[in-house]
Amino acid sequence: MNQSIKSMLVSAASAALILTSSTSFAAGMTCSNDGWNKVMKRGKMVVGVKADYKPWGFRDTSGAIVGMEADMAKIAADAMGVELELVAVQSSNRMQFLENGKIDMMIATMSDRPDRRKIVGITQPNYYTSGTNVMSPRAVGIKKWEDLRGKPVCGKQGAFYNKVVSDRYGVKIVAFTGNAEAKQALRDKKCIAWVYDDSSIMSDLSSGNYDTYEMPLNSEDDNPWGLAVPLPEKDCIFGNFMSGLTYNLHQSGKLIELEKKWGIQATQYLKNQNERFADWIQ
Repeated sequence: MNQSIKSMLVSAASAALILTSSTSFAAGMTCSNDGWNKVMKRGKMVVGVKADYKPWGFRDTSGAIVGMEADMAKIAADAMGVELELVAVQSSNRMQFLENGKIDMMIATMSDRPDRRKIVGITQPNYYTSGTNVMSPRAVGIKKWEDLRGKPVCGKQGAFYNKVVSDRYGVKIVAFTGNAEAKQALRDKKCIAWVYDDSSIMSDLSSGNYDTYEMPLNSEDDNPWGLAVPLPEKDCIFGNFMSGLTYNLHQSGKLIELEKKWGIQATQYLKNQNERFADWIQ
C-alpha cells in the first residue's frame, strides 16, 4: 500500500472517531456500536456488492467479484485492519441483507432516497451518482440533447426518463414493456437512441455486446448513490468512519482513479466533489 493511501486511511479513521464523539454528544445518544465491534472482533467485514452490474460489481473469469465498488470495499476493510468478504446482493434484497445482519455494510449502486434512509444508514457524502442519458449508434453522430428533438427515442414503459426528455427536448418516445425489447428496437433501427439510467447504459457498453454504440451526451438529473451501514450505527463509529473514508476518497481523487481503472465514462459529479473537497493549502 503506497504512502498516500495510508495517509488517506489514517485520516478517515481519525475523522470517524472525532465525528462520532461530537455527533453522539450533540444528539445526546448512546452508541452501542454493535456492528462495528462485531466486525473488529471477528477480524472480517462482510460487504454486500453487486455481482451482475459491470463494471461496478461483476464476476471475473475465476468467479471472484470485482469492480469499482469491490475495490472501495477493499479500501474500507484495509482501513479497518480486517479481512474482506464480498457477498453478492441484488436491488431487491440488499437492504434486507443489511437489516438482518447477513452483511455488515453495503456498497451496491443504491440511489440515496428519503424512504431508504429510514431503513438503512446511508452515509454522507455520497460516493457516486447516476443520471439520465442515451445509448445510440456511433454512426448516428448525436452530439447534444437538442439533436434528439422530434426524433424517435426508445424507452421503457413507466420510466420517468421518458417524460423528462419528452417535455424538455421534444423527443418522440417509443415505449416498450422491458429494457430488452427497447434495446432490440434500437438495434432494429426503430429509434435513434435508447433513453435510460446512465449507469445501466455504461454496464451495457462494458458488456462487449454494444461495441458500435456510445453514450454521447452529458448526463442530466443526477441521482446520488449512497453506501450504507446498519441504521442504528449511522451516527456512531461505523457510519462516521465510512463518512470520513468517503470524504478522503473524494479529496484524494481515488474515486476518479477507480473510475478510470474500470473504464467507466468520467462523471462530472466526481470531478466536482474532488474540487469541492480540495485541500486549500495545496
